[in-house]
Amino acid sequence: MSVKERHALHKRWDQSLNTLAINVPYIAFLGIDFDRRGDELTAILPFEDKLIGNPFLPAIHGGVTAAFLEVTAVMTLSRQYLWEKLENGELDLDRLEKGEVPRLPKTIDFTVDYLRSGMPRDAYARARVSRAGRRYASVHVEAWQDDHTRLFAQATGHFLMPQKRA
Repeated sequence: MSVKERHALHKRWDQSLNTLAINVPYIAFLGIDFDRRGDELTAILPFEDKLIGNPFLPAIHGGVTAAFLEVTAVMTLSRQYLWEKLENGELDLDRLEKGEVPRLPKTIDFTVDYLRSGMPRDAYARARVSRAGRRYASVHVEAWQDDHTRLFAQATGHFLMPQKRA
């Protein structure tokens, strides 16, 4: 595959991931978007008033924060898992682009550390896959707002990887 073809495939793949995200109702409700730079996927949670949990501070609701972190973990893990399937021909990108949702990793457990209040502004998150086997994966996620070194939440999750249908 030439560099130009690979670049076109990556661009199409990125658009497909955003289509996948839009087709998951809660991700669409929260308005989470994704931006890939190199091999890093950054999730973006645009601020909206509906995300406020404590109007006196105001602060982003803890459930929204947890969901944002979990979605980031699942999408990062899915991106890695599905890219391998795409490269070896097991995944049809046309079907993904049409909105067909493939089998995604399932959450086994997810632990969130709330480090400070999420303020009423856009939030960003990145996940790092610590371990990814055929059956199980472990992912660490960090979320920040203005300064990447000043996290407002982090999480660790364990996921059951999709198995081939019998």
